[in-house]
Amino acid sequence: MESPRRNSALFWGVMITVVALDLLTKLLAANALLPQHIPHEVLGSGIRLTLVHNPGAAFGLHLGEYSRWIFMALTAGALYILARLYQATRAKETLRTLAIALVCGGAVGNLIDRVRSAAGVVDFIDVGVGDLRWPTFNVADMAVSIGAFLLAWVLWGEERAGTIVTPATEPSTER
Repeated sequence: MESPRRNSALFWGVMITVVALDLLTKLLAANALLPQHIPHEVLGSGIRLTLVHNPGAAFGLHLGEYSRWIFMALTAGALYILARLYQATRAKETLRTLAIALVCGGAVGNLIDRVRSAAGVVDFIDVGVGDLRWPTFNVADMAVSIGAFLLAWVLWGEERAGTIVTPATEPSTER
């Protein structure tokens, strides 16, 4: 029977790269973009760098004074589920491995910010036209978004083909 984790080099390489890029870019942003909330144009007003600290989650979702702890717990739960999906991933499922690694790397990057500071996650990429702006985000957010899209696409394809493998449906290695 094939080892379910032969893509460990891909998984760990992508995840560590995402976390490192996220931490490095946040460090650079936190030092170079002061004071907060002042836009620095990169490509006109379409792409700007604007330092903000987000104590909530995506799109500024905030759940009160315990948001930090709630989102840390939710992230830990999501990482557990992703770890189980990774364990059920077969060696030939490269795209699935990549997707899980991207989501995990982004989740870990933002979790580090939440653990480090009550101020919240460092966001700095500001995209939009005039006053129509996408919520400010970071490298971790991009990795989570791209990875989640890829994972949904892969799992949808597996479901349509009747080949979806989850921890609950993984074939037993016992004889």
